[in-house]
Amino acid sequence: MFKKILIANRGEIACRVIKTARKMGIATVAVFSEADRLARHVELADEAVCIGPPASKDSYLVMDKIIAACKETGAEAVHPGYGFLSENAEFCRRLEAAGIVFIGPKTHAMEAMGDKIASKKLALAAKVSTIPGYTDVIEDVEEALRIAAGIGYPVMIKASAGGGGKGLRVAKDEQEAREGFQACRNEAKNSFGDDRVFIEKFIEEPRHIEIQVLGDAHGNLVYLWERECSIQRRHQKVIEEAPSPFLDDKTRRAMGEQAVALARAVQYQSAGTVEFVVGRDRSFYFLEMNTRLQVEHPVTELITGLDLVEQMIRVAAGEKLAFTQKDIKLKGWAMECRINAEDPFRNFLPSTGRLIKYQPPAEQPPGLATEVRVDTGVFEGGEISMYYDPMIAKLIVHAATRDGAIARMREALNAFVIRGVSSNIAFQAALMHNPRFISGNFNTGLIAEEYPHGFNAADLPHEDPALLIVVAAAVHRRYLERGASISGQMPGHEYVPGDQFMVLMNEVQYPVTAKPIPGGFEVAYGGTDYRVLSPWEFGQSLYQGSINGQPFCMQVDLAGLRYRISHSGSQADLLVLSAHTAALQALMLKKAPPDLSKFLLSPMPGLLTEIAVAPGQLVKAGERLAVIEAMKMENTLKADQDCVVDHLLAKPGESLAVDQAIIAFK
Repeated sequence: MFKKILIANRGEIACRVIKTARKMGIATVAVFSEADRLARHVELADEAVCIGPPASKDSYLVMDKIIAACKETGAEAVHPGYGFLSENAEFCRRLEAAGIVFIGPKTHAMEAMGDKIASKKLALAAKVSTIPGYTDVIEDVEEALRIAAGIGYPVMIKASAGGGGKGLRVAKDEQEAREGFQACRNEAKNSFGDDRVFIEKFIEEPRHIEIQVLGDAHGNLVYLWERECSIQRRHQKVIEEAPSPFLDDKTRRAMGEQAVALARAVQYQSAGTVEFVVGRDRSFYFLEMNTRLQVEHPVTELITGLDLVEQMIRVAAGEKLAFTQKDIKLKGWAMECRINAEDPFRNFLPSTGRLIKYQPPAEQPPGLATEVRVDTGVFEGGEISMYYDPMIAKLIVHAATRDGAIARMREALNAFVIRGVSSNIAFQAALMHNPRFISGNFNTGLIAEEYPHGFNAADLPHEDPALLIVVAAAVHRRYLERGASISGQMPGHEYVPGDQFMVLMNEVQYPVTAKPIPGGFEVAYGGTDYRVLSPWEFGQSLYQGSINGQPFCMQVDLAGLRYRISHSGSQADLLVLSAHTAALQALMLKKAPPDLSKFLLSPMPGLLTEIAVAPGQLVKAGERLAVIEAMKMENTLKADQDCVVDHLLAKPGESLAVDQAIIAFK
């Protein structure tokens, strides 16, 4: 067994590998860019080596620097995590030449299966059912348009070295194919150093289901059941679960056996994932093979009881698998939500900045009725950088049944506090209440179909608005009590809080009464008495306890004079006033928002890479105005109406803040 390994990655996955290595008694070496000098994975590792500037191409993608770090620290092996160099055969080859073990598949398997074009050809030769498409390298956009027309729209344009939704576009017509081809090449080159793309038919209403395989150097190969990954947005997975609510035992076994056969064809060693697209009739087609650890590997770990990182390390050290296919049992149901630094109210654009508050739900270890696990690479006070992926954490739960896992995930999401950057927690919570998701009857189009105009938690009605009103009244009464305790009041004229209030929600007034009782308040609303008990203290975002004996957990923050309450994907701003003040409030004039229609504003923080117009230019609706790059994704801003450019307010190469003006129009 290795004595010391280097993790050629950052963030959540680097911390995840360090956790298992420590359990196995293996020393760890972290590498970090200048932007990650204070990162959590650097703190957790036994040693750390700086490998360059913030940009990935100057640090985490530079093989020479990582190999030099191995030699400097005496690391015997490298775990690549996912992304970066994890599926780069040249990196694997160079490590082997330097006498360093790559904790992953051998070079020949990586070259055969890690490249999407090569793997599809191999699958075709092995008579594995594949999606119709063009698997050779496409040289230019005109050739891409001819191929797309020949296959028939819609088509999927994919980077050969792609992954994580980068270098991938769906084109429904020639214009989208033209734009998508160039965008895929640019993203693939920036993220993977390889701009090759290919095109295949886009299967409509598909499910994305993948099989986890594991092999050793002694010819043993097994599959560890499947993962349902159909809940996606812009081709990036949002929720993963295991097993799939769609598959029957016959299909599950057939997919597993086919995945193992494909892996055996290349003598696969280590953990790998064979991805399939599955039709409504449970027919399935090989999509690609990922020759690395997947982001969603924890759900497989929870239903099998296996540590996949440990298995990868043991296989790389030459050990045999300690189990066979018949030993692998499927236990319960697991779900994972990816908690990302993105703003769901701004079309999920990246959000960067400092984590003013980071309070994940309490983890629950195996052996309890339900299990809660949080895999993360961040800490409170740390910074979410514009240079890397937006993932903050992975929230994973395990229960005996799918309904149990959904219920536990709802509770965990309600208790997950993030402040300072925007996150997609509210959106994840809303999905956990979505009837189609709950039923298990969905496909990869669920999010686009259910939220065609984007997501706004404030527009989602809460399942029980009375709870929001009652909690707002209880919190307000607590604040008044603190105000009444101020010292130096004139005797006989002390402030005594009242019990009668008016709660304003969506500008509708709701009369309530709130009186203190031991441990909380008794709130009367709508003819019902609510006994609200909570140990909540000022400054805490989590307001939890019980209402009439039923446990609850909400997030409450001050937003000006209002209480912003978030719960189960719904968010509301409530104002609590006396009846007299509420009557005056209704007479107040509403301030009109400023007219910003003559400006192009940056919808997110990022790097302005291109301005496609000039002063005096007439621009038609739909034409390209500017391009912003953030977190390795390229975002094109287009005109929403005909206009004339007045002057430019920013220039290419400039770092932009949210809502910063870029272009002024006449």
